[in-house]
Amino acid sequence: MPQNLLDLDLEGLTAWFGELGEKPFRARQVFHWVHQAGVADFAQMTDIAKSLREKLQQQAVVQAPAISYAHTSADGTRKWLFDVGVANGVETVFIPEDDRGTLCVSSQVGCALECTFCSTGRQGFNRNLTVAEIIGQLWVAHHSLKTEPNRATGEISERPVTNVVMMGMGEPLANFENVVTALGIMLDDHAYGLSRRRVTVSTSGLVPAMDRLAERCPVALAVSLHAPNDALRDQIVPINKKYPLRELMAACRRYLVHAPRDFITFEYVMLAGVNDQPEYARQLIELTRDVPCKFNLIPFNPFPDSGYEKPRAESMRVFRQILQDAGYVVTTRKTRGDDIDAACGQLAGKVADKSGRVLKRMHKEAA
Repeated sequence: MPQNLLDLDLEGLTAWFGELGEKPFRARQVFHWVHQAGVADFAQMTDIAKSLREKLQQQAVVQAPAISYAHTSADGTRKWLFDVGVANGVETVFIPEDDRGTLCVSSQVGCALECTFCSTGRQGFNRNLTVAEIIGQLWVAHHSLKTEPNRATGEISERPVTNVVMMGMGEPLANFENVVTALGIMLDDHAYGLSRRRVTVSTSGLVPAMDRLAERCPVALAVSLHAPNDALRDQIVPINKKYPLRELMAACRRYLVHAPRDFITFEYVMLAGVNDQPEYARQLIELTRDVPCKFNLIPFNPFPDSGYEKPRAESMRVFRQILQDAGYVVTTRKTRGDDIDAACGQLAGKVADKSGRVLKRMHKEAA
């Protein structure tokens, strides 16, 4: 089977070229063609020796996941569904703003963590994405968007994707090795050259993997918190039963020693009548007192049969004000792309569930 070059970081590509009897600088040239120029046809790599091009045509491919569909929201948000085989698909979202373009990338087909408010989690879990399937989302988005003018300025940007957030389908740290390899490609100056501050990994709180990420590839970290105490978090973020808040906060403090930013972002999906009461804001203050952080409050984005409702604007305002009065930086995430189901928590894709979780839930709900 041909080697998919999107599966290899520069170190891996250099090693593979060595097996072919090629020098390291040839790997750097091809890496540049693939990622910076977006070229998948070896015949177009004009500064590569013809003999090497012919060898690559026989033994390699540059193959990103195929696009099943692409939608554009009224606000300019873009969503792609990528076909990753056997009735599976993952979604990727691009959010354009005046000063940045953020790509939300998926790491798994479905998710095994079953956070109760998340559409992805309700679909069950099939498998981890490969490096090529992860970086392929960026490869497709980056090079297709380079041909389109910015909605605000009308100009065509050489770097339409300025930020990447691993906040799409799946728990990134549950697919650790493939995600770290993909992160390395994103950061590599021979590829996309993104800074560590502009690449964010979001986790629901896999504590051992947080420590490994700090050692291997410390990028910006966002933690899906969603509750200020163990009793409530056990209900809506079940991984908390394995790694409770005391352990999670300690891991956050350890991560900050290595992090490119001097704070952790805590994401908090606001669920009406569940976690949006003022007393929970005050509990958050106590919980995070020793963790330099900012809060990103996210109004729940409804999806069918979720069982949750969007919070009232007044509840959001009061909750935010309590945190701000305590000296915290607080942002409220603007809902983008909800008309194409591209908003936070709405990504679903297509998942051929292998975990049995969907069937178990259906039996439980029917009982």
